[in-house]
Parts: sequence; structure tokens; C-alpha cells
Amino acid sequence: MKRSILLSGLFILCILWKAVPAAEELPNVKDIVDRANRVAYYAGDDGKAKVSMTITDSQGRVRTREFVILRKDVSDGGEQNFYVYFNKPSDVRKMVFMVHKKIEGDDDRWLYLPALDLVKRIAASDKRTSFVGSHFLYEDVSGRSIHEDEHTLIGTDEKYYILNNIPKDPSTVEFSSYKIWIDRKSFMPMKAEYRDRDGKAYRIVEALEVEDVQGHPTVVKSRVKDIINGGETVSIFDDVTYDIGLGDIFTERYLRRAPKEARK
Repeated sequence: MKRSILLSGLFILCILWKAVPAAEELPNVKDIVDRANRVAYYAGDDGKAKVSMTITDSQGRVRTREFVILRKDVSDGGEQNFYVYFNKPSDVRKMVFMVHKKIEGDDDRWLYLPALDLVKRIAASDKRTSFVGSHFLYEDVSGRSIHEDEHTLIGTDEKYYILNNIPKDPSTVEFSSYKIWIDRKSFMPMKAEYRDRDGKAYRIVEALEVEDVQGHPTVVKSRVKDIINGGETVSIFDDVTYDIGLGDIFTERYLRRAPKEARK
């Protein structure tokens, strides 16, 4: 009788074991980072968007910027070129910011100031400074290279992979680390929280709205918040298009004479 009960118990345990699904096998950190980087910055072979930026300072004063951003991949997941052409307000009209993004080494960045008819190279040390007076940084435009940080998966929930990221060379940045929340379905980075040298959160970058554009998850509204001093910048992306066939317009020649793709 005891043997019968024991066998029955084992039989039930076997049924229950088969009924419980196997634990989901999580991708490794490198795969998560690589996929998130491609989703965020490499949709299509090239792309264009019209951007409206609203800057609100700590006292509630508001300024706006309107510009067109063009992007072309040199190689998929590798080097890229970015071209930003400003339309409004009048004090920044025809100003151009251009980036040649590198995978290894510092990006090349140029700023054309039409009022002075001056082309200025932006030093690598200035990449973490304000982009045209907003809470976004120059580095935010083209994205930070994934090779500049050590990445650790510190948690998951129903929606996100949560990663902690520590700069390999702390002397080049103002933060000690940052956490990032990556959507588990789309692999779109949805939020990044930066911490200062004392480990205190001081800056948050968020994707507020994401839409499908030509089969690519695309951020159409984003925000940067200054937690310490107050203020924020919200960017809205309109008329986003991919694979438009951009030519060789990412050269110094086009800093003073914007290509037709930027002026449309």
C-alpha cells in the first residue's frame, strides 16, 4: 500500500513538472545592448525627421527650436553620419550640426554658425555639453557608443530588461553610472537615469511615445529632465521616413550650403 501511494505521488509530481513551463532563457547582456542600439539608431539604411523642441528652464520660461535631422548608415550597426539643419527661431536659422559617428575613437563633430559664417569643430571633450541650449547633449543626437561602457543586466520585469552601465573612462563624462530600461518586446530603450559621482540621480532621458514607422519602432516624442536644477526639454518627431536614398551630403561642403533634403 505504501509503495502504491509513493508511486502515485511520483506520478503526480511528473505531471505537475510537465505542466510548469520552463523558465524563459534570457538573452545575454551583449545581445540586449546590440539589439537595443540597432533598434534605437539603425532603422533602415537612412532616415529623416522634422523635430520640434520645447525647452523649459527651472523658472518655467519656454524656448523652442525647429530643425530637420538626416541620418545615413555607413555600415549596419557601425559608423553613421548625421546632419541637423535648423529652421527656427531666426537666431539659429540655417545653423548646421554634423556628426561622423565612429565605433572606435572619438566622433567628428562640426557646427556651422551662419551669423559669423564660421565652421567650428566641436572637441571630443564638449560632447557632454548642452545641445543648442537644451537639456539634450551633443552626444544624445547620434547616441553614445556601446563600447564606451561596461554593461550589466541587473533585473527584469514583465516589460523591461534593466541594465546598469559604468563608463570605462570616467574622466571623459560627468556621470558615474546610468540605468537603462529596454522594452523586452521591441528592444527600444525607454528610459535612462544618470547618476552623479555621489550616486545620486540627476538626469532622466525618456521615450514618451513610440510608433511603428515603416515596420520600425520609432520614438516620436522624448523628454530630458534635469532632476537637480529643474527644467526639461521635450522633442516631437514628425514626418519620420526611412530608406529615402540620401546621397553624399555629409561633408563640410554642405555645412554652408544645405542640401535640398534638409530644406524641404
